[in-house]
Amino acid sequence: MTRFDVDALQPVLDALQDGVYITNGEGLTLTINQAYERITGLQRHKIVGKHMSELVQQGYISKSASLEVIRERQPVTLVQTIMGDRKILVSGNPMFDDQGRIELVVTNVRDVTELLRAKHAEEQLEQLLSRFEQYANELPETGQQNGLLVGKKTQECYALAKRIAPTQVKILIQGETGTGKTQLARYIHQQSDRADNPFIALNCAAMPEGLIEAELFGYVPGAFTGASTKGKAGLLEVANGGTLFLDEIGDLPLALQAKLLKVIEDNKYLPIGGTKLKSTNIRMITATHHDLAAATQQGRFREDLFYRISVMPLTLPPLRHRQEEILPLFNHYLAQFCEQYQCSRQLSPEATELLMQYEWPGNIRELINLAERLAISTRAEEIQVQDLPAELRFLNVSPNEHVGGGLKDQVAALEHRLIESALAQYGTTRAAAAALGINQSTLVKKRQAFQMTNKASS
Repeated sequence: MTRFDVDALQPVLDALQDGVYITNGEGLTLTINQAYERITGLQRHKIVGKHMSELVQQGYISKSASLEVIRERQPVTLVQTIMGDRKILVSGNPMFDDQGRIELVVTNVRDVTELLRAKHAEEQLEQLLSRFEQYANELPETGQQNGLLVGKKTQECYALAKRIAPTQVKILIQGETGTGKTQLARYIHQQSDRADNPFIALNCAAMPEGLIEAELFGYVPGAFTGASTKGKAGLLEVANGGTLFLDEIGDLPLALQAKLLKVIEDNKYLPIGGTKLKSTNIRMITATHHDLAAATQQGRFREDLFYRISVMPLTLPPLRHRQEEILPLFNHYLAQFCEQYQCSRQLSPEATELLMQYEWPGNIRELINLAERLAISTRAEEIQVQDLPAELRFLNVSPNEHVGGGLKDQVAALEHRLIESALAQYGTTRAAAAALGINQSTLVKKRQAFQMTNKASS
């Protein structure tokens, strides 16, 4: 195609409402129309003459439909992300010369961001209302996260915690760092007959051995050099009548494990430097992210103490296994920080999808930190993909299967591919629905509709 031909065709292209992108058979950009500039924000003078691979490398587009057409030698439809932000539906078609070589690739572009935004908002609202109603019927209003911990495994854990809270059974909470072990321990305390008495938490991994011992058992006047002349009450005395929560119990030194065992067995302890035993009446709850059974085999944790503290083990799964809770928890804390910093923020559909795909190695603690960071750092009211940290931004993947037909058929086919891909990745309809940000029943209905359509057409 000559330069004169492009100039002659340009007014016709600019009259079209859909975006048009034309390359030669090598993938070099020949022209775009005004609708493409409006939809994508990309300007003609900046991309004409550039190869499609160069535009991908520079981050203008996520994937090139034109290069796919050239490689496959047939029409291609895919969803493309422009400048890491807008999503467009791209349909590329080859034009062959008399020798069967691709002379041009003409790509038709439609903006589906608003369609996805409206659809996502409706289904997200349906999902949150359904889950909140289900969870609110099972747990009373006793903590700020109630109604937000909506995953089945978490519900079961909290329901069991509620049943055993009035007893004196020893509880060991297991779970990765940041999964909410302290919150669960506080919930047990609130549900017990000790709720009006102190709840004291101590992280055993945060202090050296000598300081932990002093904090737990206290000391008498002059017990050691530098000690207060008045002595100091330990947490076993401060928490008397209430609950003492020992987090990261697996990091407690062996010497202190023996002393703690005495407290559990006899409810008595000896302050540092003291000669008289003191009595205590506490409910002890422990927690760890370590495998204590393996630690006992390796001699790093006392076997007798392990069996004493783990009469009733409770396990909090990591956030990556509780995807139903990601959006409710994130929106909850984002609202809290927006109130604190007097701002207004909400997630875009694209940013929401990436939060759902993310593995959250730091669990709820990482989620809270990100919510505060975005509340402060985001300039616009709507949080976009480019506002997210790099580890989330680069999760976005666009499907590349071929689709024909009108926009309605193409959107339906896109939904089908996304659902099947999520099912293949996450294994269950519940997990796949959570990853896609839709209700499980909605996913099942859509999948059944796809299957019926395929049977009718075959």
